[in-house]
Amino acid sequence: MQRREFITLIAGAAAAWPLNTRAQQPVKLASIGYMGPNTPSVDSYRLPAFIQRLRELGWIEGRTVAIEYRWAEGRSERLAEIAAEFVKRRVDVIVTAGTLPTAAAKQATSTIPIVFAAVGDPVGTGLVASLARPGGNVTGMSLQQTDSAGKRLELLREVIPGLRHLAIMVNGSNPTAVLEMREVQAIAHTVGLEAVTSEIRRPEDIVPAFDLFKDRVEALYVCNDPLAATNRVRINTSALDARLPTMFGGREYIEMGGLMSYSASFPDLFRRAADFVDEIFRGAKPADLPVQQPTKFELVVNLKTAKALGLEISPTLLARVDEVIE
Repeated sequence: MQRREFITLIAGAAAAWPLNTRAQQPVKLASIGYMGPNTPSVDSYRLPAFIQRLRELGWIEGRTVAIEYRWAEGRSERLAEIAAEFVKRRVDVIVTAGTLPTAAAKQATSTIPIVFAAVGDPVGTGLVASLARPGGNVTGMSLQQTDSAGKRLELLREVIPGLRHLAIMVNGSNPTAVLEMREVQAIAHTVGLEAVTSEIRRPEDIVPAFDLFKDRVEALYVCNDPLAATNRVRINTSALDARLPTMFGGREYIEMGGLMSYSASFPDLFRRAADFVDEIFRGAKPADLPVQQPTKFELVVNLKTAKALGLEISPTLLARVDEVIE
């Protein structure tokens, strides 16, 4: 499925699915409610992997399974509403991506199985009791977001050998982002970097945050978060204006002008999340399905942005890059 086709399909489905399609279904299909914290464009390279894996397992959208899609577009206040809607519709499984939608779904129901395709730190944020024994009605794929923070800083220092002062941007209302921020601060201190942190809680906070960084830092680390992902163009535009190299935790930021990202492979996480859904459809309980960790990681670099910032990406680093955007 091509990315543009996916976005067009989902945009139409989100509006028309609930009434029209169900009216045409004489037999109740297995049902999934997908809670996206961002926008269809952010999920356009993730969800196709989930849908394809479901198909391989015999769950064909519109024939053997019905999927309803909802997006919060970076507005956390929408999540409780979406979760309540899925509970009311009695979907068989709720699939989420991110800490906040998973927490909203867990608060809305203790009986409907919840599978998270990607959560930064499910144990640290209290979504599951442990990786091996999640307990309750929630399980899925861990991003290990905080575990990757050191690697991101290492890559930034490799690109900017003279890095001494680091800006950190974080959504203070997202517990996973806050955990990542603390890890970055700790590692920065260990390697002799001075960190300047700015919290954002609304899109309107992004541009003023750069006033705090002005003439004080040489690079920007953005903690992964739906608010940041939804407003990635605004962040990258401001960073380029301030001539700040950026490090992110997802490929979608780099497509829109960010310099570098290092993260677990989201398509792989979403693909593996489909296996959880299949097992649950076939009778397994979330409490008995251990949370799994990423096995594939991606380093993405935007060479156009590097050139605009006057940065030289060494051949040694380029040889380790999984995707180059030019």
